[in-house]
Amino acid sequence: MPDLKGLLTTAASYLETDLAPLTQAYEFAKERHGEEMHPSGEPYLHHLLSVATTLASMKLDLDTIVAGLLHACLDEGVATPKELEERFGKDVANIVNGSTRITNVHYNSELVDQAENIRKLFLAMSADIRVLLVRLADCLQDMVTLGSSPRERQRRLARETMDLYAPLASRLGIDWMKRELEDMAFQYLFPVEYADITSRLESTLHQRQAYVEEVFGILQEKLRENNITPLRILGRPKHLYSIYRKLVVQNIPLDRVYDKVAFRIIVNTVNECYETLGIIHANWQPVPGRIKDFISVPKTNNYQSLHTTVIGPHDHFVEIQIRTEEMDRVAQEGVAAHWAYKAGQKITSRDVRLFRDIKKLVRSLQEVEDHREFLESVRGELFEPDVFALTPNGEVRELPRGSTPIDFAYSIHTEVGNHCSGARVNGQLVTLKTALQHGDIVEIITHKNQTPKRAWLQIVKTSRARNRIRQWLRREEKEKFLVLGREICERELKKYDTTLKKLVRGGHIRVMLKQLGCNTLEDMLVKVGSGAITVHHLLEALVPEELRASEEKALAGEQLEQIPAMEPPPAALDSREVIDIDGVNDMLIRVSQCCKPVPGDDIVGFITTGRGISIHKRDCVNLRSTDPRRWLAVNWSGAVKTRHRSQLLIRAENRRNILADITSTISHDDAEIISFNARTTADNLAELDVVLEVRDLQHLQVVQQHLMQVPAIIEVYRR
Repeated sequence: MPDLKGLLTTAASYLETDLAPLTQAYEFAKERHGEEMHPSGEPYLHHLLSVATTLASMKLDLDTIVAGLLHACLDEGVATPKELEERFGKDVANIVNGSTRITNVHYNSELVDQAENIRKLFLAMSADIRVLLVRLADCLQDMVTLGSSPRERQRRLARETMDLYAPLASRLGIDWMKRELEDMAFQYLFPVEYADITSRLESTLHQRQAYVEEVFGILQEKLRENNITPLRILGRPKHLYSIYRKLVVQNIPLDRVYDKVAFRIIVNTVNECYETLGIIHANWQPVPGRIKDFISVPKTNNYQSLHTTVIGPHDHFVEIQIRTEEMDRVAQEGVAAHWAYKAGQKITSRDVRLFRDIKKLVRSLQEVEDHREFLESVRGELFEPDVFALTPNGEVRELPRGSTPIDFAYSIHTEVGNHCSGARVNGQLVTLKTALQHGDIVEIITHKNQTPKRAWLQIVKTSRARNRIRQWLRREEKEKFLVLGREICERELKKYDTTLKKLVRGGHIRVMLKQLGCNTLEDMLVKVGSGAITVHHLLEALVPEELRASEEKALAGEQLEQIPAMEPPPAALDSREVIDIDGVNDMLIRVSQCCKPVPGDDIVGFITTGRGISIHKRDCVNLRSTDPRRWLAVNWSGAVKTRHRSQLLIRAENRRNILADITSTISHDDAEIISFNARTTADNLAELDVVLEVRDLQHLQVVQQHLMQVPAIIEVYRR
């Protein structure tokens, strides 16, 4: 059970300062919390002492430990920020205030209303990293005492820990805490799997211990033969969650996870690190792709080490890490190993890089507006990097497995990503879909006319790249909606011999914006262009009542909502306002798949709700059942060079080689078959549905004519 004496002893082992504030904070917490109990069932004071002792064991500064003792004061309402500042100083008050805000964060990836709370966490973290360190220590103690809590609380805290706090501990480089948090969360999230792996590992404990001793002896002997005296060699079992993750990812049974034990060799110098790696590879065969040099290329959290996996005794995989004493301290303690707030200690360049990286993370997440995208970005930004690629001047970019040059480009700068047109990897030109490998040197080629493509969303792996692409596409889409909305409004107003300018000058625009729930004229035009505001609602609010009265009288009794089933839209909806389109791959204007119009077909635009304009053939059955007030006159632009899909139904005699004859004819006419569905009718005829890509209506008609010249074909017509 933690006590004040133990806390003071731990703090005195490294702090050369007056520890009276710790005693004062303890007495303050004892007085204010009294007999209050923690949700785990233990006295709250015990929990506070455990948190403070954890922070002291990490050798953090006095203010952080004091804040650990007081971190629940504001949350429980037993003190005020002003009172804490007067009693313990501004730094302590700020840390407690920040950790209180983020303690109330309950992370749930399914609930978008938690996004703003997560934002508060990252803002508090970027303002003072000690806020997060207090929260991590608090989370660790919550998990230690979670066994007595109700099942619902266990699952909630475990999910929050696995998704948020364990990755954040990893981001700060605090490896021991990350492992403990993951294993405890694993226990409550997957209790059956946890119990199974634990029991099976315990049953093989004797064999693993014997194997560790064997490898340990070989390593000592080989290093001694080469005049290297390591400070120590450690063999530790991999933590349970890392073993479970390997089982899931590789889809293998537990008995095939050979590297259940990881060895760490601590040597005196950097040169000895590389010499040791050479000795190991000279005696055991290295596994290709598993050699990583984090000494010459450190991770952003300052982690440095050599990693290798070799085929060791009895053909088992053996993972070995090689580092110096200082590297090992940083690897275990992370940000605490180079604590910027310790008295008299200067901030190193590595510290600067780490804090800059954290602030960059926060800025990146703050730019994401959509709540669901934000939560997705949190998970994406806290990934465990698998690929460490370099710029031509040696800067490291940490990326998830499968990342592409586009991901790399956006990791450098948004504008580099937006104008990325190609890449050279290790001096060779590659496609933008190429998956980057560890150690690749990547040079991004940009062009001012290159812009993000929607297809990029399917190939990028990082949330940063995905968010930047979405932001650009939304911005472009908004501009198009704005133009279209203005054209629709002006077109409708011309019917009443007025304009938007006249409505603005006359003041009616303010009434109209209020009716439509819009903040600005631009907001309204965008919503009209996207279809969020229909033409019907627009006219009710946009056109002054006196202008609308005459038309409403003329239209009295008419049924505008329905169109006779067989009556196509008029040939010219409004000859004064016709929008030219190119027809495909547009964020705003999309070709309908029900009738698949191609250039040359007579077409009509339909303003959908929130998805822009859908283009239909004028005689499309689906179009006839829609509201004519949402139709829009459109023309093919005449500059179309892309291909368009159309569908043909072919009926033919059911004989040999008929499929070959049809496909050969279509290919000969330079049309591309997208899909092919064949069946036999009751009267032994072959029916074939063919979806193909053509240039325009004339091209499609040529294909139809040539198909009809095939002797066995009876009829060909468009679907």
